[in-house]
This record gives sequence, C-alpha cells and structure tokens, in this order.
Amino acid sequence: MLKRVRMCVLPFALAVGSAQAAPDCAGPLEITAAHVVRVERSNDALVIRDGRALKMEGIRIPHSGPDRAPAFIADQAYDAIGALVRGKTVEVTAVPPKEDRYDRVRGQVFNSDDQWLQMNLLKSGMARVDIAPDRTECAAEYYAAEGAARAANLGLWAVPAYRVRSPETLGSDTGTFQIVQGKVLSTDVKNGRAYIDFGADWKTDFTVTIAPEDMANFRRDGVDPRDYAGKTIRVRGIIQQFSGPEIEIANDKQIEVLQ
Repeated sequence: MLKRVRMCVLPFALAVGSAQAAPDCAGPLEITAAHVVRVERSNDALVIRDGRALKMEGIRIPHSGPDRAPAFIADQAYDAIGALVRGKTVEVTAVPPKEDRYDRVRGQVFNSDDQWLQMNLLKSGMARVDIAPDRTECAAEYYAAEGAARAANLGLWAVPAYRVRSPETLGSDTGTFQIVQGKVLSTDVKNGRAYIDFGADWKTDFTVTIAPEDMANFRRDGVDPRDYAGKTIRVRGIIQQFSGPEIEIANDKQIEVLQ
C-alpha cells in the first residue's frame, strides 16, 4: 500500500511489490484503505464505503454510445476496472483542485496490490488519456503508456472508432472525443484567442483554438502557441463544428509535439 517516506523529497512511495511505484507526479495521499462498493458506469465513478465517489483523474473510459463505438469494448473496460478493485482496498492521491463540481474526489487511484489503476487501464488499451484544463499531473507518464498500447493494437486501439484521426477525416466525428494527428500549417493569435490551423481554408479545415482566458496557462509554462507552426502534433478533445471541425484546448499538456 502507499507508504509515507521520511527524510525524502517525495511525499510517499508505494511499497515494492508486483506492480509500478507511484511517480512524483501523483501528489500526496488523500484517502487510505477505502473499499470500493460499486463502479458507476454513467459517470465512471468509484463509490467507496463511506459514500464518497472517486474520479480516476486523467483518463477517459470508453462508452459505446457517446463514442459511436461497439459496446463490447466498454464492457471489457468495466470488467478490467472491476478486477482491479474487487476484493481490494484502494488509496488515492490528489493535488488541487481535489474535487469536481459533482463532489467527486479527483485523484490517482492505487489498489492494495500496488497497481495504479489509471496506468493499468492505459497500458491495456482500456482507456485513453484525457488531460483536464486544471489538472495536468502525470501527463507524460499517461501518454507513454497510451502510446505503447496503441502501438501494440491493444484493447480499444484495435477498434476503428478509436483510431487516431487525421485532420482531413473528421467530418462524421462531431460531438465525439477524438485524437487528431497532423502537421500544423499556420498559427495566429487574434483578440487574445489562439488559432492552430491544419489547412489553408480556416472556414472548412480543422482548427485547434485556445480561449483568451486559457492563454495564461501557456504563458505560465513558457509555451507560445504560435511556435506550433510547421510541427506535427497530436491533440485530443471533443470535435465541434465552427467554420469547420474544431477542438478547443486549455493547456499545453493537451498537445503532444511529435516532430
């Protein structure tokens, strides 16, 4: 189980065991020795015995309807979650903000077999990375795990509905969460809003946008969105239609720079 480490810069560490240790990014211990009594498929919450709900921060579990995907992959994902918590206790680490608007505790979840639930699900292809606007911890670790599963065609990555899209193939994906990879043609900032364009016609081509209020997140990390011009990137989010397909992002951890 998670153990506090004395005389060390890390807030805690997992006991050496059969699975991965908690990385520095996971944050301090928030909940200990909790029993999961049910997994709610409507919102992916893990409900523990004292009534609190846990949100597995940083990942997105497959759902057949919203994803326009076969139901079997969602069933497999929930079977995997059940296997990770059934008959075990869990411990949760968290960094602020620790709760969402539904009062769910947002954290990294580890079971009593020293398994990190998010990492286990990503490595087996049972989840995708979904970095929140206000919680970016463990992004690098998440992307590495997801990339390995995708390269091996594991889990949802073997299903066409979940394959990485190109900017030219988004016509039927409006309203779904997608991962899009392509080369940025041009970038601009107008009236405080950033535009990352993948085609010559902004009225019809795919665009990534950053709202003026979110540009502060990029400045804080020393990232200028205009520097993405000419680079091949991978970005993820809900596909919307505003003068062509669009994804709006809120921080630079929602973009992977490939080359």
